Amino acid sequence: MSLRIAGMGWVTPLGRGADAVWNRLLLGEEALARPTSDPVSAKRYSAFRVPAEALTDLPPHPRLRRASAISRFAAAAGIDALGQARSTIGEIDAKRMALVFAVSNGGVIYTKRFYHNIVETGAQSASPLLFPETVFNAPASHLAAIFGITGTSYTLVGDGAVGVLAVKMASDLLENEAFDFCLVVGAEEADWLLCDAYHKWRLLKNEPPIELFCDPPRGMILSEGAGAVLLARQGREQIDAIDPGGNFSQRSEAKKIAGQVLRGLADEDACIVASANGTFVDLAEREAIEHELPGALVYSPKAALGESVGASAIWQVIVAAQSLRTKRLPLMLGWDAPQGLSFPESGETLHEKAIVLSCGLNQQVAGLRLRI
Repeated sequence: MSLRIAGMGWVTPLGRGADAVWNRLLLGEEALARPTSDPVSAKRYSAFRVPAEALTDLPPHPRLRRASAISRFAAAAGIDALGQARSTIGEIDAKRMALVFAVSNGGVIYTKRFYHNIVETGAQSASPLLFPETVFNAPASHLAAIFGITGTSYTLVGDGAVGVLAVKMASDLLENEAFDFCLVVGAEEADWLLCDAYHKWRLLKNEPPIELFCDPPRGMILSEGAGAVLLARQGREQIDAIDPGGNFSQRSEAKKIAGQVLRGLADEDACIVASANGTFVDLAEREAIEHELPGALVYSPKAALGESVGASAIWQVIVAAQSLRTKRLPLMLGWDAPQGLSFPESGETLHEKAIVLSCGLNQQVAGLRLRI
């Protein structure tokens, strides 16, 4: 079956829109980290937040009035993906469209707020309007209602690699002749509580820049937003291989699985869109790339956009597709790149294929390959 990308939507700390964000990356722009803190703690963290103006033109749908930020990010990305698809392949029949939503941490801030309401003022004050946003599949419910999807809808919960697994599920769904389209959306929200958790796991750094592929790793900064791809049998880029990879129980095992994924996807005409984010992930991917595809151009968007966890693999897919469309990769600036890997120097590329390698922070590794 031909699995193609018909449309894309991108909501990031650098703004909204696949082409708009891509052009800013090509210019070497990086998101600005903003401080985030909690009233009950003196701790402060840095996070890359989506600018408010990125969501100003969302439709006045009842589902979005009290929806979580994750749901709003996802809606904006999905709307843009469908809009781009309509301009290239024509009308989209919602009755023949499935939905797969990918997420990692979910609406942590809403769970905390709901809990605080009960603790501070009693159970009778807990708003029933807030509770639905504390469950992982709330955004998928909102998206289905907004887009008129009445059939199949799934929510996948995982780590940074969950977006690739969502694309694999979409591919399986499109094997069914009942569907012509599958909208895959990944989203995440960054808040103080989430930063505090990753800080306790010794994965964060206090301030930019995010320095990739360094030994020892120097830490990441969390970000938020959403990415969406509408998959269909028509479109510009073809996904010609998906490797669901595997799980690792110890960080030292990540490089072995990353190597296996790259080995299965290897192509001399491909660049690599990595998931390096300033943590142990970088060393695992670095060793895998040096062993399996030495000399391939490597780029990771997380130096500029941060680690968006549940949204990150879809962001990588968008980067891979844009690199094929424009024949360019952004420069990786702001830090001293280590030896052993090949990074874009002029922004110009001649590759015809792009490999997405996604290694999550909690035991998942997966990948896919695009061609144009």
